[in-house]
Amino acid sequence: MISLTKLLCDKNYFGDTLRYSDHARHQLHGTTAGHGPVVVWNVTRTCNLRCIHCYANSDDARSGGELDTAEAKRFIEQLAEFSVPVILFSGGEPLMRHDFIELLTHARKMGIRCTISTNGTKITRSVANALKEADVSYVGISLDGIGDKNDRFRGRKGAFDMALQGIRNCLEAGQRVGLRFTLNRHNYEELGDILDLVEAEGIPRVCFYHLVYSGRGSSMVDQDISHAETRNALDLIIERTVDFHKRGLDKEILTVDNHADGVYVYLKLLKQDPERAKEVLSLLERNGGNRSGIAIGAVDWYGNVHPDQFTQNHTFGNVRERRFGDIWTDMSHPVLAGLKDRKALLRGRCASCRWLSVCNGNFRARAEAVTGDFWGSDPACYLTDEEIGVT
Repeated sequence: MISLTKLLCDKNYFGDTLRYSDHARHQLHGTTAGHGPVVVWNVTRTCNLRCIHCYANSDDARSGGELDTAEAKRFIEQLAEFSVPVILFSGGEPLMRHDFIELLTHARKMGIRCTISTNGTKITRSVANALKEADVSYVGISLDGIGDKNDRFRGRKGAFDMALQGIRNCLEAGQRVGLRFTLNRHNYEELGDILDLVEAEGIPRVCFYHLVYSGRGSSMVDQDISHAETRNALDLIIERTVDFHKRGLDKEILTVDNHADGVYVYLKLLKQDPERAKEVLSLLERNGGNRSGIAIGAVDWYGNVHPDQFTQNHTFGNVRERRFGDIWTDMSHPVLAGLKDRKALLRGRCASCRWLSVCNGNFRARAEAVTGDFWGSDPACYLTDEEIGVT
């Protein structure tokens, strides 16, 4: 994640303590010294929607073999033993699990911060209150357009209204909530409308995701936005982030899944505010760029461990058979070991990029999806050859 609010406005939120700590980039197995990675836990594959970009290929079918309640609790205890700071509960739709609140409560008892990625359609007032009572730190609700645009993208009529009501229910309950929006060809022109919605509804946080070609999203390579459109989108998000801050509106704005964004912000600031640009470069260097397999990992509904939630075609072990910490620190797997020290393995533009120390090769799942080479260049890098120092 790139915190535009931190980079542009120097305003701090919890995640910034993990992203920009002094020694974050030097860790091999976690976010900061003495901690494991943030773990995205896909607690179920089942979902009540059918989004066209779903990396988990989720649908309303019940999948056999998912971790049951007892296994899930033991897994949470493994994460606590490995000092995992945050669990991001995801799916499918995590609220489809009958024991979801029970699992949240157990994780909090183990001292792990809990966040949720949900489509929001199942968050009634009573559910919002239950999440608040379970001490959930943050609920991220996905919208991928306004009204019918979102509904077509997410495969269900009325999904927009239900998700928006879920956001309102969280706000009413005092539960911290934010909006998640994945940029693509279908919704690019609604970016401004989404930012207007964030302001109108008093939503305190929004994450703008770059499309990752994984799961059903693997068929959307030609539906991603162009590099020029990506730059235009970042310009608008940057402009509105600064505007929110100047008007005293407390909004945490982040972009996700493309570390070229940090370099893009730095290069813009270098022309406009060189002193701030210097501070931003220091923050980006502390972070070290993409940290899949290092500071973020994923575990699916079967207990399989992956580098991140988008790279489920690479599995390092299963938590039913080995403890998560043992799997995560096992350097015998070539992909996991490679991700922890990847710079010498990268090829193409990434290998010779002058910003490798602050990007770390960006997203391997996209490179593999397009080039067939896990260590190839990320095709979603929109920086020019001149900007990255490649002739």
